[in-house]
Amino acid sequence: MPPRPEPPRARILVIKHGALGDLVQSFDALQAIRRHHAAAELVLMTAPAHSGLARAMPWFDRIWLDERPKLLDVRRWWGIRRRFLAERFSRVYDLQCSARTAAYFRMLPPRRRPEWVGHAAGASHPNPDFSRGQYSNRAKMAAQLAVAGVPAPLPADLSWLDAPVDGFALPGRFVLLIPGCTPHLPHKRWPPAHYGALAIRLAAAGFAPVLLGTAADRDALDAIRQVAPEAIDLGGRTSLAELAALARRAVAVIGNDTGPTFLAAAAGARTLMLMSRHTDPTISAPWGRDAHWLKRDDLTELPVADVAAFVLSPPVQVS
Repeated sequence: MPPRPEPPRARILVIKHGALGDLVQSFDALQAIRRHHAAAELVLMTAPAHSGLARAMPWFDRIWLDERPKLLDVRRWWGIRRRFLAERFSRVYDLQCSARTAAYFRMLPPRRRPEWVGHAAGASHPNPDFSRGQYSNRAKMAAQLAVAGVPAPLPADLSWLDAPVDGFALPGRFVLLIPGCTPHLPHKRWPPAHYGALAIRLAAAGFAPVLLGTAADRDALDAIRQVAPEAIDLGGRTSLAELAALARRAVAVIGNDTGPTFLAAAAGARTLMLMSRHTDPTISAPWGRDAHWLKRDDLTELPVADVAAFVLSPPVQVS
């Protein structure tokens, strides 16, 4: 008799876009989904800005870049609908839980909808009620997965997020400073003058201050260098993998509430995040084996001495 054909491989979609920090906070959940569905074909739907990082992840077989269609862009919505139906997903993990991802669920014919783990009305595995009590972003995703039978996430193994960094020729003892943030959220930035004063204190104590950032942070980086010309400027020169590698080698990482700071903490670096009243640490504190935070409603009122103590006077209770 001819051999029986193998059953089709289950195909599962995970949706997670948002800012870099949002994606980093989902790493544990992404790893847990991969381990729970070891034999499945796993597809990640994420933002185009995260395409490089997503393709480096060891948890997914394919990446689907979310087109983020505008409300009246019928052609793009129809194209996404056709792709959902053609992919024949057996399950969708909606870790973004946005109005748009709920719309993706609603646009599918009821009889052809996959199992749906998320907040969409009518989902087969609806989110738990988060209205009572406070939950961190990580705890919310863990609770989502538990509803769908996925074991509690363990800290993600980020050994894949690494790169050679000897070419930067940094001194033996250095502290990474991450003074940037999303440009339209200036209230999340500790003032560059404060970072400059911190860099002077670190250098005087024998720690090389090293600045990280993107082109959007250039004004802040230049302002710090005007105060502390001894700071080493790596702005615009590091990939995310190099950032993680540098963070693991640093004495400490100090930064604003921004994606690279979350990434440094997740990579295991001793990390201090500086928060304003616009960040709730109960919901969105950095996660890692040595992650900490300091908060002031107005970041201009956070003293340099308090931040410097994280490096110069350890241990210090900051979280």
